[in-house]
This record gives sequence, C-alpha cells and structure tokens, in this order.
Amino acid sequence: MSKKGRILVAMSGGVDSSVAALLLHEQGYEVIGITMKTWDYASSGGVKKETGCCSLDSINDARSMAVKFGFPHYILDLRGEFGDSIINNFVDEYLAGRTPNPCILCNTHIKWEALLKRADQLECEYIATGHYAKVRYEEKHDPSSGSGRYIVSKGVDENKDQSYVLWGLTQESIKRTIFPLGEYRKPEVRKVALDSGFKNLAQKKESYEICFIPDNDYRAFLKNRVQGLEEKVNDGKFVLADGTEVGSHKGYPFYTIGQRKGLEIALGEPMFVKEVIPGKNVVVLGRKEELQNDSMTVVRYNLIKYSKLPFPMEAHAKIRYKDAGAPATITECGDKIQVDFHRKVSAITPGQSAVFYEGDDIIGGGFIERGTTVKNENNA
Repeated sequence: MSKKGRILVAMSGGVDSSVAALLLHEQGYEVIGITMKTWDYASSGGVKKETGCCSLDSINDARSMAVKFGFPHYILDLRGEFGDSIINNFVDEYLAGRTPNPCILCNTHIKWEALLKRADQLECEYIATGHYAKVRYEEKHDPSSGSGRYIVSKGVDENKDQSYVLWGLTQESIKRTIFPLGEYRKPEVRKVALDSGFKNLAQKKESYEICFIPDNDYRAFLKNRVQGLEEKVNDGKFVLADGTEVGSHKGYPFYTIGQRKGLEIALGEPMFVKEVIPGKNVVVLGRKEELQNDSMTVVRYNLIKYSKLPFPMEAHAKIRYKDAGAPATITECGDKIQVDFHRKVSAITPGQSAVFYEGDDIIGGGFIERGTTVKNENNA
C-alpha cells in the first residue's frame, strides 16, 4: 500500500471524475476506481440513446483511464436501490405538487453510502469524487460541543461550484471524503486530461440532465411511470390568486413554481406558476411580482458546520442550484429551520433544497416546505 493510503474514486466516465482519479494517482494514493450503475434507460422503456454516467460509453471511458494508469476498476450495480428510493421519491414528489432534486438524495442516500460500504470491503481509508468543492477540519470549532467539525465549502471555480448538492453529507461521510478538484477551475481540469493524452475526454461535453431522464422530458417520464396519470389529472383548472378560473391545464404534476413557458394560455401579460394545489388539480397563476416571498420553512435538514445553530444567525441562503443566493436570518425551530430573508426572493419552490452558507462554508441545508410572505417593518 502507498504511503498516502488506498482511496476509492467514483468514476462516472466524465472528465471531472477521471481527472480526480488521475490527480490522486499522481499524488501517490493507491487508487481504486469504481463506476456506479444507477439506471438502465433502455430496460425501462426508453427509446433514445443512453447518455450520461450510466451509459456503456461512459463506463468504458472510466475503465480505459484505469487501465492506462494501472489501477483496478470495478462496476457497482445500484439499479435496485436507486429505483426503490430515488425514482420512487421523484414520482411521489411531483404527485404531491412539489419539485424534487433527485441528485441530492442520490448523493446522500445512494452514492456515499454505497461508496463507503465498498471502501470498507476494499480496505480503502478514503473515498473521492469529482465534485468542485472543498473539505477541511477545524479543531474545537463547534460552540455547542466544543469539538471539531469537518466542513464542506465552495470550490474555487464559482461557475462550477457543486457544494450545493452536498448539504446532506454526515460528519462521518465527510471525514473520509476527498475532493481533488476543489482548487481547480474547469479549463484547468480539461488541460490536465489533454496533457495526459485523453483528448476525447478533454473535449467531452458535459451532461446537465437527470441521469434517468436523458431527454430532459420529465413529464413524459411521469406518464410512462404512472399508469393512467394523464387521464387522472387532465383538464385541471388554471386560477388566479383570488380564485378566478382562467383556463384549463394538462395536469398539476406537469407544472412547477416559477414556470412561464409551456403554459399554453394567453392572458394579455406574462404569467407564471405561483402555486400547485394537488388535491384540487389546480395551478395558481400570477404576475412575476406575485412570486415574491420573504420567508420560508425548511424541513429534513442537516447541519454541517455546527451540530446545532448556536443562535438565530445570519447566512446566505440559496434556494436552487444556480441561484445567486440572498442574505437571511436562519433559526432552528425544533425539526424545522425558519428562514427570514432580508429582501424578497422569487419562486420559492417546495421540494427543492435550501442551502445556507457562512462565507464559502456550508452551514447546512434541507428541503423547502413552503414559502411565505410576512408583512413587517423589516420587509415593507
């Protein structure tokens, strides 16, 4: 075994995870590569070419990297666990009128759990992924317990930072995790691949699709997954905030808060989805300014930087992956976190993740339960 130890690297076949494995190999770690097969689109009725991290091409790309640099590579079949938890949750959330983010659940409950389990079997001290994020340990950091904490923070590449999707990781998971790309920018990563003789990998396009919806059509996926769904929810009503009916829609699961395109309704001015009411198959529309909220509640949360919030504290809150974020006061209230924004924000969407930052560090995150507008002197 190398002096730096044995490390299990998640390799999707993309440039990021491949370069992460390469960097660790060059740093002297004993690298073992693993590619997780989470989804098989063809076997589930898909007709389009399989793409992304689960395709045969991606698996072969990961294996080619391992073969060239002489480290072992394994394939781990997680399709059963993935389907039972991630896909079922994805469908259930839309049927409940919420908008899920399956990648975050997958990271927390599938990928890290599976990686750590296989790492133990292969006697690996660490695991690594190609996420653009950083980890550090601070002694006696936590004011609640006086103990140290492992802290996840943003990667240096602001355009590629992926810390947002990591809020669900536990201290035990973070303790054993290395993010080799935290100090790199995307062009630098591509250059490493090119300089190492992997021209095709360096030029490989990125996939921003959900792995089990490679055509980006989640509505068709829901229809295919839930028998008779279209007939059950067809001919629902579009209404305004005062309850006035203004038209019919194709079913509440096919709309999400903030949506403007695809409404197929003309009201003489731009209208957006303001609320989804599943029990009544109703979609509430409103003008852009009607989507503004100044507070929200967050549930099923996980704290990283602190074991508990020491007091109502100032934070920078992001309500979606590409959100720039906004200043807020966050307060731990039993099994929920109350978030009061210092200015109104648009399209708070139940089911999406809210992630709280202190500088570049993740304080924690959770799932948005609901957004509210509170009229007070601070938010007038």
